[in-house]
Amino acid sequence: MPRRACAIVALTVCCALAAGACGSGNAATTTTAATATTTTTTTVADPVTGELVVLAASSLVEPFEELGRMFEAGHPDVKVTFSFAGSSDLARQIDAGAPADVFASADEKTMAAVVAAGQAAEPVVVARNRLAVIVEKGNPKGVRTLADLARSDVVLVLCAAEVPCGRLAAAAFRKAGVAAEPASLEANVKAVVSKVTLGEADAGIVYRSDVQAARDKVEGVDVVEGADAALQAVYPVALTTAAANRVAAKAWVDLVRSAGGLRALAAAGFLGP
Repeated sequence: MPRRACAIVALTVCCALAAGACGSGNAATTTTAATATTTTTTTVADPVTGELVVLAASSLVEPFEELGRMFEAGHPDVKVTFSFAGSSDLARQIDAGAPADVFASADEKTMAAVVAAGQAAEPVVVARNRLAVIVEKGNPKGVRTLADLARSDVVLVLCAAEVPCGRLAAAAFRKAGVAAEPASLEANVKAVVSKVTLGEADAGIVYRSDVQAARDKVEGVDVVEGADAALQAVYPVALTTAAANRVAAKAWVDLVRSAGGLRALAAAGFLGP
């Protein structure tokens, strides 16, 4: 082949190779860019709206009402409805089908029974409480110990045996070796407080938080036996399995467990969990 023809052929081959190389480079760049591109998905939380129904032990009235105001302020489209009563009474209400999104008990035994019946999810403990003797302002009967509650001149009221404050009071009397005869057994701890504040009884066994809530009308005497952790009320909170507003219920439990929730409980006289 003539020298000039060889040169032309060589130049043509080189151009073809160069073009192929350029095409391969573009493909590689495109693939790399496609691989590097990711899609970001933003998860939007479900809105907290509607009515939230909370069934809670009577001793939780003050801190829960305060938390209820906080909750509604943070979630203006929610209305919180409370039902306060003795823990055992609330458990019966749930068993009977009463509407409830959240259940807060004053003892683990009652909560465990509700969970075992398939009516509540796994609970979380949010607080504890110590027993205290509640007496009239000025403590006119001079009550200082559990033994004083057994005196014939002291009109004593207690919670019923099936209510946590009643069970704990009975256990405290046994530990102290005291046999006291109550004038009446009340359905919940607030009923005991009411009897004393109205002057219908000289003394009763309640919780420290109850004494603090009624401190303008009564006084409290610490129960020495109450320092025993086994004689303290334990407060588990759980979503009910039939909750109609699970989004709000979860948000409520989160609030109670939060630093703000624990501060509200402590300010009301409760111990930490």
